[in-house]
Amino acid sequence: MTKTAVVTGASSGIGEATARRLAAEGYEVVAGARRKDRLDKLAEEVDGITPVTLDVTSQESVDALAAALERCDVLVNNAGGALGTESVAEGRVEDWQRMYDTNVLGSLRVTQALLPKLIDSGDGVLVMLTSTAGLVSYEGGGGYVAAKHAQTAMVETLRLELVGQPIRIVEIAPGMVRSEGFAVTRFRGDADAAAKVYAGVENPLTSDDVADAIAWSVTRPAHFNVDRMVIRPRAQAAQHKVHRVDVQ
Repeated sequence: MTKTAVVTGASSGIGEATARRLAAEGYEVVAGARRKDRLDKLAEEVDGITPVTLDVTSQESVDALAAALERCDVLVNNAGGALGTESVAEGRVEDWQRMYDTNVLGSLRVTQALLPKLIDSGDGVLVMLTSTAGLVSYEGGGGYVAAKHAQTAMVETLRLELVGQPIRIVEIAPGMVRSEGFAVTRFRGDADAAAKVYAGVENPLTSDDVADAIAWSVTRPAHFNVDRMVIRPRAQAAQHKVHRVDVQ
């Protein structure tokens, strides 16, 4: 029987790349996101992808997704993102709320809705796409750091609570990734500021790199769990230590 994988935030970046990669691995992929036009285009380009309009901040939307699924073998909680670079002292409460609702509560909603189907599959895999920001704090990222730390805590708690059940709980924590729209959103549409994040960095990770890590993790044998995979470009030794070549 063909396995079904659900990918949230699948209309661009890591989510889109993951949907494409899992379809190539033979999964029936349910690609969920808010931008239906992009999902429809993705489904036209790739066999095995079913587009579903999904807003992870809406319980009604998440419940509708769960009700429409006959089965779910893999869930990739990818929907999320960063907004703003202000200090904690100057951070906008509404930005923090939005990041928390999308990254943390969005993952919670989808996980709760699909967990029974993951367990019923007999070998479910729940993937949480976090970040190295969930492991190490840094200035100017307080709201995102807090949200990603919360996601990491959720993963660790789920693994404890579900031990003995036929489900694997996987955390993928990327460092610097040049993915579509992420930095631009963080800098509130300022493309020049977003480009400076990657200036002089030879070969930052790509969305395809992260999708490759996800695909490898979910296709391991049932007894093999990837608790946490931290991936960075070679040029990034830590959050604050990045090798950059001279930029003219």
